[in-house]
Amino acid sequence: MSRMPVIFVGHGSPMNAIEDNEYSQAWIQLGRNLPRPNAILCISAHWESASSAVTEAQAPRQIYDFYGFPPELYQVQYPAPGSLPLAERIQKLIQTTSVKGDNSWGLDHGAWSVLCRMYPQADIPVLQLSMQYSRDGNLHYSMGRELAALRDEGVLIMGSGNIVHNLRRMVWEDTAFDWAVEFDAFVQKKIDRGDHQPLVEFQTLGTAASLAINSGEHYLPLLYVLGATNQGEPVQYFVPKIWGGSISMRCMQIG
Repeated sequence: MSRMPVIFVGHGSPMNAIEDNEYSQAWIQLGRNLPRPNAILCISAHWESASSAVTEAQAPRQIYDFYGFPPELYQVQYPAPGSLPLAERIQKLIQTTSVKGDNSWGLDHGAWSVLCRMYPQADIPVLQLSMQYSRDGNLHYSMGRELAALRDEGVLIMGSGNIVHNLRRMVWEDTAFDWAVEFDAFVQKKIDRGDHQPLVEFQTLGTAASLAINSGEHYLPLLYVLGATNQGEPVQYFVPKIWGGSISMRCMQIG
């Protein structure tokens, strides 16, 4: 198998799992265009832990980690299998920090709300890797570099979050705040140039970055994806749109 690309998905609302919109349609097309992976490793904004962990259950549970949504969203089933051999492989690959096996988590909506669109048959093994609470971008980027070897083994590495994510500033309108547009465009420019270090050291980037990244957990999955890439790999962007003023739905494929 040729080397797998890596992807970052701006997942936004879990309603994208059941709504027919420009985001869900982009994810459907992405799944059709990508080489079929042997397995998927998702780094989701919605699983943080004190120390790194990887799911190792053969049948990971589905987590409905939200409330107040329509009943039909809670009826979505995504019974993808896990893979203990891949979990063990990930634990060996990552040397930056220790990674424990975990049977208590499963697939949160950062994973299944996207994958039910990309691979609706749920017949590809899916694992999740938790993110440490640390906001040291170098830690997350370094782990991405260590995971890059999985690309040559047919594993699709998927970061799921949002480049711009500030719920406190969000409005229920189809609009975009200037600072959100500014930071989203800045990230694209740095990725296009292969200049990752400013994105890794995001705490130094000023007001727009501080507003856009906010609590950080939706931004950090991007660093794993960037870490797993090589200089000069082609980049494709999908739905590069800010919604609600402060949520970037930008997705990308690298490689």
